[in-house]
Amino acid sequence: MDHILIKPILSEKSSMLAENSQHVFQVAKAANKLTIKKAVEERFNVQVKKVAIINVKGKRKNMSIKSSGHVLRTSGKRANWKKAIITLSEGKIDILHGDFQN
Repeated sequence: MDHILIKPILSEKSSMLAENSQHVFQVAKAANKLTIKKAVEERFNVQVKKVAIINVKGKRKNMSIKSSGHVLRTSGKRANWKKAIITLSEGKIDILHGDFQN
């Protein structure tokens, strides 16, 4: 269960969702809604009402490297990842004050 929740996502949108008892986490790509719900309930001792999953596509990135007077251009791709939005029916998760240690 330790490898399912990778890290919390702290952004403006996630802080707005936190007001409605919703929290956003980056989760393992192989995780499903049932395993995510069980992991959150065990780790934070809360009651989960709903789990929503979003598969996030990795972005294409271009990079230029200067090497001995030449400019080498290369492109790559960031990894795909999975995001989970957890809605709580009871309890509270306090991510900013140390409840989340990976």
